[in-house]
Amino acid sequence: MPDASPTGPSKSGPPPSGPLPTRPGLPDGYDVTTDPERIGAARAHALLAAHAYWAEGRTLDVHRGAMAGSRSYGVVTAAGDLAAYARLVTDGATFGWLADVIVDPAHRGHGLGRAVVGRALADVEALGLKRVLLRASDEGRPIYERVGFRAVPEPDSWLELRASTPATSSA
Repeated sequence: MPDASPTGPSKSGPPPSGPLPTRPGLPDGYDVTTDPERIGAARAHALLAAHAYWAEGRTLDVHRGAMAGSRSYGVVTAAGDLAAYARLVTDGATFGWLADVIVDPAHRGHGLGRAVVGRALADVEALGLKRVLLRASDEGRPIYERVGFRAVPEPDSWLELRASTPATSSA
């Protein structure tokens, strides 16, 4: 996927706090990319495996599949190391799920999380998606609220199906 989004003009307004730039002012030596080769499935998997409780037990093959079905965003260093990562799972028209947002602890405090989320939200804006969800920890919630995320209205109307739920049958 090229770094420039070929999706055309926005169909919706900016998030409540205003749009985030696609290339926010990053410190020297960092670059935001959507190029899967620069991000690297193995590098993203290693970052998640080491620092993301929600990805515990995820295999590299499963992560490769997740990347193949998503738009991936990374912040890479001049040396090619992956410093931050996020995925946007979307139908490209109406809905998105922001997932796997992570910043390597060695690179935190430089605005890299904001940069990687900002790049993903720039695509959301360009696509005109009507809704993007994410699951946020208590400590992450204020960060996402600053860029426009809000609690889901009527949360009791949302359901989930977990892999451990038996499949339905017609019998």
